[in-house]
Amino acid sequence: MLSVLIETRNDEEGLARTLASLIGGAVEGVVREVIVCDTGSTDQTHRVAEHAGCQYVTDGVAAGIRQAKGDWLLLVEPGARLMEGWIDEVVAHTARQTMAARFSRTRASRTPFLARVFSGNRALADGLLISKRQAAAAAKSAGSAEAIACGLATKRLDAEIWMAPAKQERRSST
Repeated sequence: MLSVLIETRNDEEGLARTLASLIGGAVEGVVREVIVCDTGSTDQTHRVAEHAGCQYVTDGVAAGIRQAKGDWLLLVEPGARLMEGWIDEVVAHTARQTMAARFSRTRASRTPFLARVFSGNRALADGLLISKRQAAAAAKSAGSAEAIACGLATKRLDAEIWMAPAKQERRSST
């Protein structure tokens, strides 16, 4: 039903955290596959993906979208974690909606207003649930998962996501 795509570059630790939050969806049969779309990692990202049973592509997110078997795609940043209740919300949304959707941020991971204004907003910070058809069309002109998520009209899901740290924070903590 759902293919999860995670675009990575030297994100072995964040990838492991994100994959752990998807286990319930795989057990319930909602997550059909996880495709790690790598963009040049030099760390052990590929080993994390292999050990978790993920598909691993090195040709970017467009290749991952083409390879995906699900009718719906979930794009998330490495390090993001889906919180309890996400499975039911995603199943309900995909059964009745055709438009893309984003998760709601957990209270603890919400960025203060002024910090959002001055730091810029990451289009994938809240994840993106999108039909494969819509993602494939967007991927023709977009070079990354972030570019696909930019500027899309979306619905807000009641399910929560714990945001991944910003890329520079992930680099400095390793």
